[in-house]
Amino acid sequence: MINDRIKVREVRLIDDEGNQVGIVPTKDALERAREKGLDLLIVQQDANPPVAKILDYGRYKFELDKKAKEARKKQANADVKEIKMRYKIEDHDYQVKLRKAKEFLNHGDKVKVLTMLRGREMQHSDMAVDLMNRFADELKDLGTLDRAPRLEGRNVIMILSPGATKR
Repeated sequence: MINDRIKVREVRLIDDEGNQVGIVPTKDALERAREKGLDLLIVQQDANPPVAKILDYGRYKFELDKKAKEARKKQANADVKEIKMRYKIEDHDYQVKLRKAKEFLNHGDKVKVLTMLRGREMQHSDMAVDLMNRFADELKDLGTLDRAPRLEGRNVIMILSPGATKR
């Protein structure tokens, strides 16, 4: 709430230099702000009475946007890469999938490992879970196990995230 939109009778006022003025009627606080060519902004709505500050609203908004932009810039964006395989995978194919997973984890991406089961392979889901555990064990120095291998429908799914494990 800013300037004329403030509907309370009195506010605890902080002037443009950061000094606390005290509790004053809203009209007086608004006059002080206008004399200095600034705005009156409620900074803490839930206080009794609400805390209002005299400031340049355009500059204040610019600073908030700038801080938000910096926070977004520093935020890490980890993609989720998916690796699909079958539980009857040959050793060379397994090594290729393992190498790709290492590459993804080193790059800082999460890895979703999916073992697909078809038809009668559903009876051997324990073999798929064993394969996933072996896969996770070989990657334990590069990543942590976010979600342990478990059967979901016709797939066994496991998720690994980058970073050394704390086992």
